[in-house]
Amino acid sequence: MAITILRLGSPRNADEGIRLGTVRRPPRGVAKSDFAKRDFYDVWLPALSPSQTLVTFALNSRDAKSWRAFERKFRAEMREPEAGRLLDLLAALSHQTNFSLGCYCESEDRCHRSILRALLAERGAELAEVRR
Repeated sequence: MAITILRLGSPRNADEGIRLGTVRRPPRGVAKSDFAKRDFYDVWLPALSPSQTLVTFALNSRDAKSWRAFERKFRAEMREPEAGRLLDLLAALSHQTNFSLGCYCESEDRCHRSILRALLAERGAELAEVRR
């Protein structure tokens, strides 16, 4: 059992389980009834996405220093009670079932999902290998 962290919209693996969208906004131009059919997500979970202010900050981050500032700010947001409880729940569920989570960013290296991966690992979650 494990959590697969991936890019939303990528082809599904047979064993990845339910797909959670940790994004601030649904995909543009896609009918709600097609989110799962088009491999975006089965359940929308915006509570584990950066705030809109922080999304804007991340999109304008061009160097390592600004990325570290984004990471620090996003970790602070994830210390809020609701986000912390969700991360604890997902870490616990990872020992019982397979599921996946992700966002739209092309590369995990400069994406909040890399930070979610670390936060979940810190909580003892079972994590699948990085998909490339």
